[in-house]
Amino acid sequence: MSRRQVVFGMLGTQLDAGEGPGRWQKWRPTVSLGMHEDFLPDRIELLLDERRYAKLARVVCEDLQQMAPGLEVRRHDTYLADPWEFEGVYATLHDFLASYPFQPEEEDYYVHITTGTHVAQICWFLLTESRHFPGRLLQTSPPRKQDGAAGSYAVIDLDLSRYDHIAQRFAQQQLQDRDLLKSGIATRNAAFNAMIAQIETVATRSRAPMLLMGPTGAGKSQLAKRVFELKKLKHQLPGRFVEVNCATLRGDGAMSTLFGHTKGAYTGASSDRAGLLRSAHQGLLFLDEIGELGLDEQAMLLRALEEKRFLPVGSDREVESEFQLIAGTNRDLQHSVLEGSFREDLLARLNLWT
Repeated sequence: MSRRQVVFGMLGTQLDAGEGPGRWQKWRPTVSLGMHEDFLPDRIELLLDERRYAKLARVVCEDLQQMAPGLEVRRHDTYLADPWEFEGVYATLHDFLASYPFQPEEEDYYVHITTGTHVAQICWFLLTESRHFPGRLLQTSPPRKQDGAAGSYAVIDLDLSRYDHIAQRFAQQQLQDRDLLKSGIATRNAAFNAMIAQIETVATRSRAPMLLMGPTGAGKSQLAKRVFELKKLKHQLPGRFVEVNCATLRGDGAMSTLFGHTKGAYTGASSDRAGLLRSAHQGLLFLDEIGELGLDEQAMLLRALEEKRFLPVGSDREVESEFQLIAGTNRDLQHSVLEGSFREDLLARLNLWT
């Protein structure tokens, strides 16, 4: 028994629209699914807002039946409060797929990504790539002339293991990235190579804070610079690399150096100062020996990480700065938390690497 071909898709409220005899001269992507001789689905699962688009859906379904009499169309009333709001669209599609009775041993599945908003198309892609949707992408394209022809289609399989050349390029790029982090030094030390591989994964996919732990002279500053250079090459950080050793920050100057101050904030503050956090906007801030920071500075830093804003010394107006933080320490910060000299919530914000 041949396997059934099942296509999921959203009703195109603009692309699928058309009334009267003239609609047959217009390319309509959902209707075109019933017009390809070499790819004719057995069933279409059509998602739409029935309250608003029932009339359009009825026309599309009737035209599909006319083009392919044996084609089954199942309509699913799917309400999207805002079709351009990512979280809501993703949640709606995710929940729909979670409740759908897939039968992969008997059916092949495709998701039609030509219709729906760009947000919906991205969500379909993510759900397919993560295997929440156990199928492939189906993209249709119009003919060169609007003459009622079927146009063309392409099936896209997101299992990159099928594409050896692409997989090889990814693997080669990973090796180059890790070589950059290691400063070009070849080593067979399994633990070191595993650590570099983990850092490369986090550095290229996340802007989460990182904590590098190791003795003085272990190369924490150099590694932080390499992470910045890697992210710069990938156009992830357009800003600067800013570095400071927190052990050199003392007294009122610590707050001012990190968060800036306004003119007259304290004796000797003869002009405004931006501070390192603002200087690192859209860049990378490396705070070496972060365990030397005072508790007040730690509290300010935590708020800056969570809310991307803070108060310069002497100012009643907040400023904004979005930066990636890499911190370094030669201390056991878990022990410092127990002693009360380091904030537990700040430590929890950092990903640890030794």
